[in-house]
Amino acid sequence: MSERLPTHLEVAALIRLVESQGGSAMVLAKGERDAGTVLIVTMHRGRDAKLFERMPQLDGSRSFVATKSQDTEKPLEFAEYLDRRKRQDPDVWIIEVDIDGGERFVELLPR
Repeated sequence: MSERLPTHLEVAALIRLVESQGGSAMVLAKGERDAGTVLIVTMHRGRDAKLFERMPQLDGSRSFVATKSQDTEKPLEFAEYLDRRKRQDPDVWIIEVDIDGGERFVELLPR
């Protein structure tokens, strides 16, 4: 049996945690229930979006790393990137978190 938490439970926990702290979170793309990849978009009041993806580390863990930030002069570029990721990996989950300091919630997720 795998030690990895099923993706749908990890996503549900993240959403509940953010909402319990006064923020909002929603699923933009729903992937494979148990083993889908999770991408997290953090923002505050709909601005300054950042994308976090789990990346393999040298020690074997898989930590979330900021991989893309929204360019205020090209706002559609960020959404287009997310659309490409969904097409590349139909099992991907994309979660949008809108709360001040959203990065702190990303750090709480299991590695």
